[in-house]
Amino acid sequence: MSVKHPIIAITGSSGAGTTTTTNAIRHIFRNLKVDSASVGGDSFHRFTRPEMEVEIRKAQEQGRHISYFGPHANDFELLAKLFTEYGATGKGQHRQYLHTFDEAVPFNQMPGTFTPWQDLPENTDLLFYEGLHGGVKTDEADVASHVDLLVGMVPIVNLEWIQKIVRDTTDRGHSRDAVMSSIVRSLDDYFHYITPQFSRTHVNFQRVPTVDTSNPFSAREIPTQDESFVVVRFRREMKSVDYPYLLKMIDGAFMSRINTIVVPGGKMGLAMELILTPLIEELLDQKRRAGYQMDWLAENK
Repeated sequence: MSVKHPIIAITGSSGAGTTTTTNAIRHIFRNLKVDSASVGGDSFHRFTRPEMEVEIRKAQEQGRHISYFGPHANDFELLAKLFTEYGATGKGQHRQYLHTFDEAVPFNQMPGTFTPWQDLPENTDLLFYEGLHGGVKTDEADVASHVDLLVGMVPIVNLEWIQKIVRDTTDRGHSRDAVMSSIVRSLDDYFHYITPQFSRTHVNFQRVPTVDTSNPFSAREIPTQDESFVVVRFRREMKSVDYPYLLKMIDGAFMSRINTIVVPGGKMGLAMELILTPLIEELLDQKRRAGYQMDWLAENK
């Protein structure tokens, strides 16, 4: 963690709805006039899409399963190194993974490839990460320890699968069978590298649908936010959360546990802004105070 160069991470598996949280945070950044450096988790994949397909086939021939959730396909050490470097210096390098033709055409590349590495913008207020592994921890890399505000986006698993199936078949052109096979192949890595992250988060937003999702593989549409509740769990040691204020401001919200508030799905964006704005403001205040202290020490040497 770093007071001078804070890091905010949104973590959640592919199709979990991290984009919704990202949009809310970017709106907060605009309101607070935050100049952020942004990093996508997919940029730390080890392989291009064609290379990953080869790796998957090799593993299947050997009776193994690999997925985009695990360390075979992702460089956790490099991600931890970036967070360490940014926390110490406010600098680092990033690249972009190009998912679609629309993303790839401006770079004259094919989908499923990477842009070249380049330096992050200088003199940013904070680093913002969105991806699969913002809170991952292994024997070789402890990414979570470098994050100052870790936010989990965690729909219940059937809803997560529905979102992934619909997105990958509609937006990315994959067949339904291919997406289902990918889900099955990913389960072991999901249990070991994705799920444990949500015990390390400062805040979790878990969307729970109020419609039948019992067979996600037959679903043709994603339940809407209005057809859901959002369970918001805070880390117990977070004593600054103003629960009475949140209950007053979010119509229909209620407490289900001492550190958990439930809000209507249609209020999720509002809830995110009300909850995350003071947490981000606190990071920025700490950053400013640290800067003032360093300036005072420099002047009084």
